[in-house]
Amino acid sequence: MIIRKVGVCGCGLMGSGIAQVCATAGFDVVVLETEQKFLDKGFGGIERSLAKFAEKGNLTEPPEAVRRRIKGTTRAEDLADCDVVIEAIIENILEKKELYERLAGIVKRDAILASNTSSISVTELMTATQRPERFVGLHFFNPVPLMKLVEVVRTIATDPDVYEIAYEFAQKLGKVPVRASDKTGFIVNRLLVPYLLDAIRAYEEGVGSISDIDTSMKLGCGYPMGPFTLLDFVGLDTTYYITHVMFDEFKEPRFASPPLLKRMVLAGWMGRKSGKGFYDYANPEKPLPQDAALRGLTEEKAGVAAD
Repeated sequence: MIIRKVGVCGCGLMGSGIAQVCATAGFDVVVLETEQKFLDKGFGGIERSLAKFAEKGNLTEPPEAVRRRIKGTTRAEDLADCDVVIEAIIENILEKKELYERLAGIVKRDAILASNTSSISVTELMTATQRPERFVGLHFFNPVPLMKLVEVVRTIATDPDVYEIAYEFAQKLGKVPVRASDKTGFIVNRLLVPYLLDAIRAYEEGVGSISDIDTSMKLGCGYPMGPFTLLDFVGLDTTYYITHVMFDEFKEPRFASPPLLKRMVLAGWMGRKSGKGFYDYANPEKPLPQDAALRGLTEEKAGVAAD
């Protein structure tokens, strides 16, 4: 099977990034969204990103040439002739399943369906597709145009040839694919999420300040960013959701959400995207750690523990 045309469902941060890397690699791309305003927002981000790549000399052709290979639509029928369709919508299993059910009678029978999910069981999503042998996980990382890794996830029902095609497709995008089985969290989140949650617990217990913990992990372990900076970048709501999926699967305390994370999400402190998380992003160039604002929540937890 030769992949020539790619469908992407969702034009948010991940979907628009996936569309950009596919078009940059020479594929024709159709992006499906529910409303035109979401396409406009996502395409605006693509154009800004392509301009930065061109400015740094990282494009082999003008940005306009890449952009012309990407078409937006609000009609699922426009995905009918795509060779692979990558779903990158909200991390909600019901909404994902509903989308696959809609696509069942539209996308050609030999097309490959893939999910960009970071935590949901690929096998469970597969059950809504009516083509389990042609379903895989393609987990890209944010920001997609910059991050090289793609976790290529197979289920027990995935056809071996389909899996190899998906693996080679990731390579054609200029990515470095790794093979992963359908275990919740795959490789990266299985190791990363407990680390992030332990950082929150350490902060709750007064081990160090937000900036001191971040600085310690950057300089002591050589990480490009500290755990709280990373949490704010990923989104505290996204991390909170993933903890539920992983705890439900493994029933291990290390995957359970710390009280502070829950309270921050309930308060609407989602990180960079909401303007406030472990840092305040009123000035994005100089984020300010929110130790003073969060102290009451951590002290409250400590008091409950003492009682």
